[in-house]
Amino acid sequence: MKDALQGKVVVVTGAAGRLGQVFCEAVVAEGGRVVAADLPAAQERPMALRDRLGIDRVLPVAIDITDPGSIDGCVDAAVKAFGRVDALVNNAYPRNARWGRRFEEVTYADFVENVGMHAGGYFLASQRFLELFKRQGHGNIVNMSSIYGVVAPRFGIYEGTAMSMPVEYAVIKSGIVQLTRYIASYHRGIGIRCNSISPGGILAGQPADFLARYKAHGTNKGMLDPQDVSGALVFLLSDASAYVNGQNLVVDDGWTL
Repeated sequence: MKDALQGKVVVVTGAAGRLGQVFCEAVVAEGGRVVAADLPAAQERPMALRDRLGIDRVLPVAIDITDPGSIDGCVDAAVKAFGRVDALVNNAYPRNARWGRRFEEVTYADFVENVGMHAGGYFLASQRFLELFKRQGHGNIVNMSSIYGVVAPRFGIYEGTAMSMPVEYAVIKSGIVQLTRYIASYHRGIGIRCNSISPGGILAGQPADFLARYKAHGTNKGMLDPQDVSGALVFLLSDASAYVNGQNLVVDDGWTL
């Protein structure tokens, strides 16, 4: 799609991450302007994106999606710089230092904290941006879920590795799919829509044995590169998907078949 996001202003949370950086680049490549939002301690990469892609196209902003005041500050900065916000991409990945433990080792406190930060953060960011969208009379939210928000984990692919699939992750990502439907239904008739993307696994230096077992469930590629997901995001942000609402788009090389 050439210039599919021409003139659109898109806020991407988690902009310093593996997916977030590629998402910001995709928005600019398609003619849009991006608010590259991430934690105050993670501003180096958003700043580098601004320097590389242009100060008129990229606005780095510090945000903590668990803090209402921080989110409101991001909204204000975006509107001050660009006059409006057309879309929010909930892509941040907050978690505590004990994230990733096996089921038997997860404490109640850690479970609640991680679910609260991640799913709760997506709720809070959506709630605060929706106030702006209602005033504008239009707006668009894309939430990042996962294949593990759609299907049960395939634990066998992790055998022989130090990796696991955290129980919090499954609860969070399935909850995000339903949060997406809720937001879309609740805001019907006022020019606002909300969809989610459930990508498959993203390549990040995983062990070769794991990659082979993962790929055996796919149809062609197996694990994805971040760029493999950005096309779906551009579609959901663009006017080509104007009547796609409350949907979860799975991008996984057929892994969930």
